[in-house]
Amino acid sequence: MKIKASIEKIPGGMMLVPLLIGACIKTFQPGVGEYLGSFTGGLMSGTVPILGVWFFCMGASVSFSATPTILRKSGTLVVTKVIVAWIVTLLFSKILPGGSIETGFFAGLSVLAIVSCMDMTNGGLYAALMQQYGTKEEAGAFILMSLESGPLVSMLILGAVGAATFPLNNFIGAVLPFLVGIILGNLDPELKAFFTKATAVMIPFFGFALGNTIDLSNIFKTGLLGILLGAFVIVITGIPLILADKLLGGGSGLAGLAASSSAGAAVANPVIIAKMAPQFAPVAAQATALVATSVVVTSILVPILTSLWNSHTKKVQGVDKAEAIN
Repeated sequence: MKIKASIEKIPGGMMLVPLLIGACIKTFQPGVGEYLGSFTGGLMSGTVPILGVWFFCMGASVSFSATPTILRKSGTLVVTKVIVAWIVTLLFSKILPGGSIETGFFAGLSVLAIVSCMDMTNGGLYAALMQQYGTKEEAGAFILMSLESGPLVSMLILGAVGAATFPLNNFIGAVLPFLVGIILGNLDPELKAFFTKATAVMIPFFGFALGNTIDLSNIFKTGLLGILLGAFVIVITGIPLILADKLLGGGSGLAGLAASSSAGAAVANPVIIAKMAPQFAPVAAQATALVATSVVVTSILVPILTSLWNSHTKKVQGVDKAEAIN
């Protein structure tokens, strides 16, 4: 049976198929991981350790000479996404009375939901897509995306002055496996070759673990509004990210599109921020449901769109090469 070949026919299949399987388990049998426990339960809930190993192996595959490229690429993507989130949040804060809508089709939509959806990129999803379609340097660009993690950027954008501090120890912990991988991979070519082989293998395992954090029922709880919000995030952040990647990052736009997702960690932001800034408490629950739906929608659509963009880019490059030959 050619299972692998069949999966790879699906855009982003090696990530998307395991992710959907995991999401179905989380939705219809959420207690399976705890019931089975042991290795199976660890695999289903092991997003963080899997990413830790994966990032280490990716680091080992990157040469020191590529470090400036990584910093330029990741810096471009992070700054662009934060600026876009800042501008959109500012605009909606002026448009929405009281910071939220309480009636009609858009009931539940709030500035809190919008900023939580837009300012955090799913670094693991981005790295997986770049590992599959991009370059090692583009995959390593997740390194500065750690700055977006948690409520810090959201709170800064919302103007919650003094309500959050930057967890330096967590930031160090996030980048340390990648940095150690870079050091070891550059000190020993054999280690580089050994660990590099694992990067592609880890993709379906991460996809499955990530899927087990996603409840598909959130789509039905928030209805069409949540789905539209997810699509809104991809379009509004994706276009500037693609342009920034092309014009400033020296890429094809692929990395920019892959960074247009909502991070799974963003689901916790509304509740955390509401505890620190009580004015957001009334809309925290609805914002959480909307952010969760945005995570589901972007986790599904971004891999597909990235794969299609990759195919389009290759076709364009093929045409250019043919014209150059003629």
